[in-house]
Amino acid sequence: MAHTRNTTTMRRALRREVPSTVGVLADEQDFAAMRSRYRTFTFADHDTYLRQVEQLLKTLATQGGHTTVALFDPEDYAEYCTETGLDPDTPASRSRFTAEIAATGACVPYTGQPIDRLVPLLIHRAVRQATWQYATMLLADMGECATCGQDIGRAAFDQASHLLTRLLEEAGPGTHHLVCSVPADEQLLAVLHAERPPTGPALLDSTEGAEFVTVLAAGIALESPGGLVLRTTTPAAPDRVHGWRLDRGRLIPLTAAEVFNAYCTDADTGEPLSPEPNVDYRAGFDITPDDPWPTHH
Repeated sequence: MAHTRNTTTMRRALRREVPSTVGVLADEQDFAAMRSRYRTFTFADHDTYLRQVEQLLKTLATQGGHTTVALFDPEDYAEYCTETGLDPDTPASRSRFTAEIAATGACVPYTGQPIDRLVPLLIHRAVRQATWQYATMLLADMGECATCGQDIGRAAFDQASHLLTRLLEEAGPGTHHLVCSVPADEQLLAVLHAERPPTGPALLDSTEGAEFVTVLAAGIALESPGGLVLRTTTPAAPDRVHGWRLDRGRLIPLTAAEVFNAYCTDADTGEPLSPEPNVDYRAGFDITPDDPWPTHH
């Protein structure tokens, strides 16, 4: 009996060392696609399915291990099964695909979030990843400059990295929220959060930073008319909002009036919006690099 108890204890301890991955069909359309295509996918309705997923996540959490939640896309799954020769109408194939997307797809860690919060987080992560991949593809396709032979995408990424560093240096201490918008064949949008202590460099998430720089670099390389907004929060002071527009690969400061108009105008209707309380709308500051972006061909 003692040996059995010891074995059970060791297995439970080992189980806590094994990570889990749960694939989630985030919307009803994807859920309906799985139901119509695969006999072995037996869930009756999307709401019940999500509640069962939530219960599974809670159970896994009680076992003490780490759980990753991945976005399960039926179209990607069908392609995966075709490429690998797997039968798509089996739980084993769905499980294998889920393990694959945990390494490369849109994922978030489960930390006890209710399913109503977890699903939007997962969708947001998928949008971020798709934006990053598309912007990366744009940069890779730029090729070399016919005049100087420079790799345009790489040069734009270096320029964007330098501009972000200058922005955070000039913004000073505080909590910084940056948004970069670049029109392309698809609208590119990147968001970055950074903490700048009173001394030392700004602290930011490396993945978020890479996504932001890639989108800004795409705007620089395309010489697209995009824009960038920086909002800074500091204790016992109004939030400060600054803005810039992209112009031929450069960030040109907006005036205080232009920043106010951009923040206080409904983007869909063009109607004016009430300004936020305790917010100071300011002109963008000059961050012109020592080596301005040249025109590449």
